[in-house]
Amino acid sequence: MNHTALPPSAIAQPLRRHHLLILAVAAAAACLLPGTAAHAQAWPTKPVTIVVPFAAGGTTDVLARALGEKLATALGQPVIVENRGGAGATIGADYVAKAPADGYTLLMGAVHHTIATSVYKKLGYDFQKSFAPITTVALVPNVLAVSATTPAKDVKELVALVKATPDRFSYGSNGAGTAQHLIGTQFSTAIGHPLLHVPYKGSGPLTTDLLGGQVSMSFDTVTPVLPHIKAGKLRALAVTTAKRSSSLPDVPTLEESGFAGFDIGTWFGVLAPARTPADIVAKLNTEMVKVIQSPDFKKRMQDIGAEPIGNTSAQMAEQIAADTARFAKLVAENKISTE
Repeated sequence: MNHTALPPSAIAQPLRRHHLLILAVAAAAACLLPGTAAHAQAWPTKPVTIVVPFAAGGTTDVLARALGEKLATALGQPVIVENRGGAGATIGADYVAKAPADGYTLLMGAVHHTIATSVYKKLGYDFQKSFAPITTVALVPNVLAVSATTPAKDVKELVALVKATPDRFSYGSNGAGTAQHLIGTQFSTAIGHPLLHVPYKGSGPLTTDLLGGQVSMSFDTVTPVLPHIKAGKLRALAVTTAKRSSSLPDVPTLEESGFAGFDIGTWFGVLAPARTPADIVAKLNTEMVKVIQSPDFKKRMQDIGAEPIGNTSAQMAEQIAADTARFAKLVAENKISTE
């Protein structure tokens, strides 16, 4: 049998084509892998949504919009804030937990979610397992506030009024199972008198009703009530943290007012659905921390009574784990339940 020898150029041509085909397939595969740098470089290609699990007008909403405005410039894509309030911030959290893990749907979470884990028995998600923490945006102190028309000028006078007219007083919070609900229950126990709890879908409607006299007092973050306190329409009686708030330096702590054991602030942070590619989480952390540490964002936080944080994803995860354990104990001790 005769064999005709092929020239080297004829052999090399299909080999080169084969080699190029392999490289093309490998490059395409790299773009599809969730943890590659190529994936992060291509992201985002469309608007990013930050879900706020409360009604508009509250601290969570204000922080999300302040962050989103600057983040949009950094990412080169619009950042949309979507309010999905209700059930102590669990409705919005459940929505994000079940969203595609592609970095386009994020949650503006809060300390409330670490409490809800112990309060709500049938959550459709696990806060420590269903999310990938990105960064803590800010820490905001809570404040006990009343209408300026209320005769009480301090906590002791308020307690005396409550005991003298027990059917008159109620307290509002921004939702069942939130930090403010827990604080209100602790306060009720501390004064030895039950207070009617009125849960709202967020700080916005709560503040409106407090101003209108539909609710007697509120435990809420400083942010939504600060302008009304400065305007003389609301009166701050105490903050619930161990130290006084820099935005309300003349307002004592509950401990200074004679009620020990209160040290609950409210942190807010951004999370993505679990299994979101690590490079996208890292990119979001980098860009968000840049925003949070910028002078104009820090000034914005100072104006609303918030302390900017901007930590790592790992540090936020550690905070979530610690608070979940801490509040599980407080929920059990105060017998808080939504059932």
